[in-house]
Amino acid sequence: MPHLKPVSGEETIRILCNNFGFSVTGHSGSHVRLSKMSSEGKIGTVIPLHDELKPGTLRGVLRLAKVDIDEFYRYV
Repeated sequence: MPHLKPVSGEETIRILCNNFGFSVTGHSGSHVRLSKMSSEGKIGTVIPLHDELKPGTLRGVLRLAKVDIDEFYRYV
């Protein structure tokens, strides 16, 4: 996989909420919970509010959210 552009936690939240239908459902310390309802049921993920998410952390967040990483990067 090619080198990914660094993305902050806040930018990740903004992209998931504005483009993928998620909404903020909770906040605990430096982590924010997002969720949405889909035909398969409730989908949720947790995003740390870091200045820059590590590539593995971002992949994990997107895997939980069932969002393709290439589709996500179209909005960065």
